[in-house]
Amino acid sequence: FEDTGVQLGSVTLLDPQTGHYTTELPIASEMLGEPKVLTGADNALRGFNSSVGTISYSWREITKGGSLTIGGGDHDLNFQRIHNAITGSYGDSKDWTWGAEIESSRSESDGTIPYGDHAFDRTSGRIQLLGPDSQTDLVFGYQDKFFGLPGMYTGNEAYYRETEDIQTRLILLSHHIEYGSDSFLEASLFHRRLSDHFILKRDDPTFYQALHETEADGIGVSGYHNLNESLALNFSSQITSDKIKTTSSVPFNSRDYFKLSLVPQYKYSPKDNEVIVAKLGATFDDSNRDRSRYSPIAELTRQRVYDLNLYDELFLSYSETSQVLGYTALANGDQFKGDPNLKRGTSKNLELGYILSNSEWKFSGAIFKRWDKDLVDWIFSNTDPGKRKSKQVDVETIGLELIGSRSWQNFEAIASYTFLKKNEDYGNPSITRSIYALNYPEQRATFGSIWRPTSIVEIRIDNEWRKQRMSQDRDKGPNSLLLSHFSASYYPSQNDDLEIFMAYDKPWDEDFQDIPGTPGRGDQFSFGATYSW
Repeated sequence: FEDTGVQLGSVTLLDPQTGHYTTELPIASEMLGEPKVLTGADNALRGFNSSVGTISYSWREITKGGSLTIGGGDHDLNFQRIHNAITGSYGDSKDWTWGAEIESSRSESDGTIPYGDHAFDRTSGRIQLLGPDSQTDLVFGYQDKFFGLPGMYTGNEAYYRETEDIQTRLILLSHHIEYGSDSFLEASLFHRRLSDHFILKRDDPTFYQALHETEADGIGVSGYHNLNESLALNFSSQITSDKIKTTSSVPFNSRDYFKLSLVPQYKYSPKDNEVIVAKLGATFDDSNRDRSRYSPIAELTRQRVYDLNLYDELFLSYSETSQVLGYTALANGDQFKGDPNLKRGTSKNLELGYILSNSEWKFSGAIFKRWDKDLVDWIFSNTDPGKRKSKQVDVETIGLELIGSRSWQNFEAIASYTFLKKNEDYGNPSITRSIYALNYPEQRATFGSIWRPTSIVEIRIDNEWRKQRMSQDRDKGPNSLLLSHFSASYYPSQNDDLEIFMAYDKPWDEDFQDIPGTPGRGDQFSFGATYSW
């Protein structure tokens, strides 16, 4: 998570304190487009201070309408949600429209395990101006989230019943314009503020607690400029400044980041149905608190289109990325002991991939080798199992990923398989108790399906099987797991705007610990209804 970024438009939102809070996004799902997972050369080009991958969202066009959802479940779960959007013509223009939407959500529960309760509130809004070749979005969001979990960060569930209370505020302005022949430019700026109150022992809050407040401001530009039929330029740049107020001892309280990516590309067609694209460029990363670094990007792609909408793509890429560390990893704390001398980490990635698809099915596969140098990890203390400290590690990873999907008239299915193997070097052979870097599935398989037996019924099934790397700190439960999620929706024929749904999460008796020493979640039954207009 520390090495993965979340991108909205042309800016990557990072949390300067810790990657735990990167996904605190006070934004309604209706506002976001389908996410893209950027890895390898794509992440090196478009990502920002995220050495492994980036989850990238676009801004969806606002459509008139709304919905109201009410539901509940066992463990005293209850949730409510309302969303509404309006649109209209901008002045007398037929080509320009405006839109506005607002959303509010809340939920609370005692949790599926003791002391695993939560309370969640979010409100977000957006104003949009849409033209024939452009889209402008102004977004506001606020989110308040409380949650508890025994051994949440310490891995010591028997002694520490930890809680966290987080408030996140976000303001973001984004503008996207398309011009010329397949060219586009997107510019975004944002302000994000996050307040956090962590308590180690909820039954004795004064034993240890930490207060943090971070602010981050940034502006980013990205795009693609088509020079002619053969030549084009991919580019991306972002500047971010942050500051922190904290009860921890940090080596500095503010930091500036800068990244520039320039990747020219050359395209030619040896055959009518075939295109070869060669990309070669570099990125420059800099910070006023760490050394700068240049990183190369290279990719060669062959694309072919056949009859019957059949398409295939073969690519080979090599890229390098770098990342400066969050404040928690640098803070010289007591319970969580960072190291202020930790330096910028780097990652090198070599990837070979293939895609084959048509209008009904798709297959993709990739094999990669990654070399991480000075990757930050958290390791358990050998003297006190409740304490941990940050440590940089060199890791070599080899991986294989296969994904296949198929659509029929009333049935959709997707399946995947992933294999990972890591070789690590902490510079000290006695270090084996990793919390994050070595806590990974050596094999993972997923299967999901959507079945619509009639026009008024929809059934969804999601499954995940994992074989985790062995860990001496997984004090109980297996090193493999099978997770399932079943849900069903009923759309009464008397009212096309009503959906009645129910879901059952984790039906199997499973004691797997996602984080060694931290209990996993229990089973959850829920039901509810959504009315749309």
